[in-house]
Amino acid sequence: MKKIFGFILLLLVAFAAYWFLIRKGEKKPKGPKMQPVAVKQHSDAFNVAVDNLMAAYFAMKDAFVEADTDKAKAAARQFNILIDSIPLKELKKEDSLIVATAAANIADIKLNVDALLQQTDITLMRADFRTVSDMLYPSFFKTINYEGPALYLQNCPMAFDGDKDANWISNSNQVINPYLGKSHPKYKATMLNCGEVKDSIVSK
Repeated sequence: MKKIFGFILLLLVAFAAYWFLIRKGEKKPKGPKMQPVAVKQHSDAFNVAVDNLMAAYFAMKDAFVEADTDKAKAAARQFNILIDSIPLKELKKEDSLIVATAAANIADIKLNVDALLQQTDITLMRADFRTVSDMLYPSFFKTINYEGPALYLQNCPMAFDGDKDANWISNSNQVINPYLGKSHPKYKATMLNCGEVKDSIVSK
C-alpha cells in the first residue's frame, strides 16, 4: 500500500514539475502588433494641392522621357499654376518661419520653371528640370513636412553626356530616365533605365 501511495505521490510531483517548469516556460504565440495610426498635420486640401502639383511634375518628367518639348512645357505651365495653389498659410499653426521658408522655396522653383519655359533646346530644358527636382527634394518636401504617397529620389550618373549626374523624383521605384529618355541622339533608347534609387520620400 505504501508503494502505491509513494508511486502516486511521485506522479503528482512529476506532473507539478512539468506544469510549472515546462508549460509555464512555453511562449504563447502573440497576436499581431497594432500599427500606429499615422496622424496627419495638414488638411486634406493641403495634401491634395501637393499631390496635384506632383502630378504635373510627373507629366513633365514623362514628357522628357518621350523627348516631347511641347508636352514638357505644357506640364511646366500647369506646375507653376498649381504650386501657387498650395495653402501655405496653414503652416503658420506650426511656425511662421516655415511659411516664409516654403514661400522662398516656391519662388526659387518657379524661377527655374520659368527658365525652362524660355528654352528651345531640350538639353537646356532638362538642365532646368534637374534644378527644379533638386529644389523640391530635399528642401521643399522637408519644409512642408510632406504627407503624400511614397516617392523615390532617383539619380543618373551620366545624365548630361556622361560628365554630369542629375536627380529626379518618381512615384515608382522603377527607373525610367527623363534625361536620356527613349530617343537620345547618341544612346537612342539603350540608356532609358540608366540610374538608381538614391532615397525614398515618405510621410513622417
